[in-house]
Amino acid sequence: MASSPAPGSSPDVPPAPPPAAADGDAPPAARRLQPLRHLLPYLKPYKLQIALATLFLLGAAGATLALPAAIRVLVDGGLMLPGGTPQDIRLDAIGDRFLLLFAASVALGLFTAARFYMVTWIGERVTTDLRQAVYAHVLTQSPQFFETLKTGEVLSRLTTDTTVIQNAVGSSVSMGLRSAVMMAGALALLLATNPQLVITVLAVVVVVVLPALIIGRRVRKLSRASQDRIADASAIAGEVLNAIPVVQSFVQERAEAQRFGESNEQAFATAVRRTGTRAMLTAFVIIGVFGFLLWSLYGGVQAVVEGRTTAGTLSQTALYIALIASSVAVLAEVWGDLLRASGATERLMELLDARSPIADPPQPRALPAAASGMRVTFDEVHFAYPSRPGQQVLRGLALDIDAGQTVALVGPSGAGKTTVFQLLQRFYDAGRGRIALDGIDLRELRLAELRARIAVVPQEAVIFSGTLLDNIRYGRSDASEADAKAAAAAAFVDEFVARLPEGYATQVGERGVRLSGGQRQRIAIARAILKNAPLLLLDEATSALDAASERVVQAALERAMVGRTTIVIAHRLATVQRADRILVLDHGQLVEAGTHAELVARSGLYARLAAMQFNPEGVGAGIGMGGMPA
Repeated sequence: MASSPAPGSSPDVPPAPPPAAADGDAPPAARRLQPLRHLLPYLKPYKLQIALATLFLLGAAGATLALPAAIRVLVDGGLMLPGGTPQDIRLDAIGDRFLLLFAASVALGLFTAARFYMVTWIGERVTTDLRQAVYAHVLTQSPQFFETLKTGEVLSRLTTDTTVIQNAVGSSVSMGLRSAVMMAGALALLLATNPQLVITVLAVVVVVVLPALIIGRRVRKLSRASQDRIADASAIAGEVLNAIPVVQSFVQERAEAQRFGESNEQAFATAVRRTGTRAMLTAFVIIGVFGFLLWSLYGGVQAVVEGRTTAGTLSQTALYIALIASSVAVLAEVWGDLLRASGATERLMELLDARSPIADPPQPRALPAAASGMRVTFDEVHFAYPSRPGQQVLRGLALDIDAGQTVALVGPSGAGKTTVFQLLQRFYDAGRGRIALDGIDLRELRLAELRARIAVVPQEAVIFSGTLLDNIRYGRSDASEADAKAAAAAAFVDEFVARLPEGYATQVGERGVRLSGGQRQRIAIARAILKNAPLLLLDEATSALDAASERVVQAALERAMVGRTTIVIAHRLATVQRADRILVLDHGQLVEAGTHAELVARSGLYARLAAMQFNPEGVGAGIGMGGMPA
């Protein structure tokens, strides 16, 4: 047996399991539970813990099965002694029997406690590994993945679905195995003591179990539907909570609460249907099994009265039948839990089975060292977003940017400027054409190496909860505190940090809510400076700032551009007049290129855009809104 990690350790997360065999190869019952096979790779590292749990389970089941025999000995050997006085003879005999019962009870308690601890540990450990595997896998997906699946849906699967699996693995499976062992043991002992009852017991079990399986099929469907409705509600909540200022600005609190309430009620209604079906299943099993138990007891009492059996044997038989009945009832409940866990596992495996179309090449090439920026080439690039395949965003775009140059991309809304940044970071692949850095096609590079050479300052700075220093270090997690503070100084972050009581240890809140827009933008610039990448992408980094903040941030950006190839998406043309070249895009094509003065002199699209911004009163009515910058 391979060595297993100790409890509390965190082993390497297992890889995504291979696709399951065709469902048609399995019987209907197994087919409904087939998704649970995907959990086997997550159970495999814990063979030792599973073996111990099995040992404790068998011990608890054995102690439970010993109790009816001890009861029979107590009744026949102590309570039913012929002759003598009850006060003397029977009490002496009963004492030893009670010690036997107490010993069986002690064994049952110890084995049950040990089993509970081990199976709970296994359930917690497996779901922790599964949650980590799913989350890590989702992080590798391209933006295309999130065009069709909401973030709230992913979070629901990571939390609600894994909790369902945890309950199944950490409790239901153990209870099911224990009940199966006890039922088999009780049937075997019943066969040894009262063989004529066994056939009747088995017939009743079959009569009860078959309808339970049919009802269980509906339970699984409703369980999957219930999880889907919960995920829908979580997706709505996640979307709205991330946009609270907008919701409140438009006074949409009541409407959003109503929208969430409707989704929440749908989840409740589905859960009620699922619960009602499971309740019907449980009632059917309990009534059927315990009705048989009472019928058997009635026959047993008649046998005692007629002298065909002893009271002790009747007690033992009744307890074995009770164990069989309770085991069948528990197995029915466990069956419902497993069906629900099967639906949850199926939803998680859909995430793990997702394969990003953007992946590392089989034999990646290495980028040469870049001393002062990188050369960027777009060679007849055509591209349409996967969610809108019929709408071409880039149409034969051809760009050639020399290493160390500062180039501005300008153009009307929808011209393809942001798409250029998306393709450079290889969030998507071009449909046709070639994109290269220093002459090497992006598709021939490892994603990590490609993105390590690119620093981005987005239009909306993304700030994570934590300290100011943590957020700056996000650009390079292994950077020293001195390096991070040097980058902060270059981005003028130290200017406002000096006024904060806790300095760089200040907590910024979720999404940086405790910072102003200019402060968040300067942190994003410091992060890019700390990364020290040869290619810098600036997506209109000053568009949302006031004049005072814009001057500071613009100065920080000019520091960040030194020694790098810089591509700037510009909506405010005043910010790009000093660029080495200005590239004008329109409808996914390069229509003009040159300096500010050259482009204004040509009286083309750039000149019209410039006139609209610098001299709006002199712009004729013939310039349509299509010329407005995005």
